[in-house]
Amino acid sequence: MLILASASPRRAEILSMLGYEFEIIPASCDENTDGLTAKEAVGELARRKAQAVAQLYPDRTVLGSDTLVTLEGKVLGKPKSEEDAANMLRTLSGKTHSVFTGIAALQGDKCICETVEAKVTFRTLTEKEIADYIATGEPMDKAGAYGIQGKGAILVDSIEGDFFNVMGLPAVRVYLLLKNFGF
Repeated sequence: MLILASASPRRAEILSMLGYEFEIIPASCDENTDGLTAKEAVGELARRKAQAVAQLYPDRTVLGSDTLVTLEGKVLGKPKSEEDAANMLRTLSGKTHSVFTGIAALQGDKCICETVEAKVTFRTLTEKEIADYIATGEPMDKAGAYGIQGKGAILVDSIEGDFFNVMGLPAVRVYLLLKNFGF
């Protein structure tokens, strides 16, 4: 059986939607990625997460993942406050940003890692729309201060790439990656 090395409910939802049976075992690992680009960092963190769990379950296939939102080279993590969320949403308003997700599947000595990018364009947001969205509480635990799978969908004008990548797990790439492990 597959192990998902993540506590993300969105990743679990995507794997379930794809029909996989899996166990959730969140990973604990060093998340310092100083000196790496966002694209490099998500790949490295996905690999570290998979390795951390695979050490405990060497006979199982482990899937690790990490997602970052970037605008003009700056990483937009999870907001620390409502004011921080509002500032992020103002920054994203009317612009195109990148969402990078690293995925790593590991079993024994076999490790396959990939990084997927999607480009998301926000429509121009009003201050009221930003305040109303923050009042829902939805942006507070999400990178970039929005969740495309929820109320945040109305913020997005267009997506270039895999919608599920923006949610945190690129469906097609995960399917193709796990085929290499017999799933």
